[in-house]
Amino acid sequence: MNKTELVESIHGKLGEGATKKCAEAALSAVLDSITAAVKKGEKVQLIGFGTFEMKTRAARTGRNPQTGAAMKIAASTTLAFKPSSVFKKKGGKKVAKKK
Repeated sequence: MNKTELVESIHGKLGEGATKKCAEAALSAVLDSITAAVKKGEKVQLIGFGTFEMKTRAARTGRNPQTGAAMKIAASTTLAFKPSSVFKKKGGKKVAKKK
């Protein structure tokens, strides 16, 4: 599903009084709010959905896959999303492992 399809879905759930522009504005406001909070270093927790936050990765030593030579990987920060248990249950069943 892309953003246009998501706006269509939101528009369908809002009912007759809402326009597609209203649905798109609502989606943009939510995404902008999440982005701004995470950029500030805040954790955004949506109960029943999941948590967005910035995680720090420590500096470490890795290997160049072509040469096998050791190389230093600098510390970095990255966006992390952890789905809630409710979201995981709604998302479907786990795939059984083949033996």
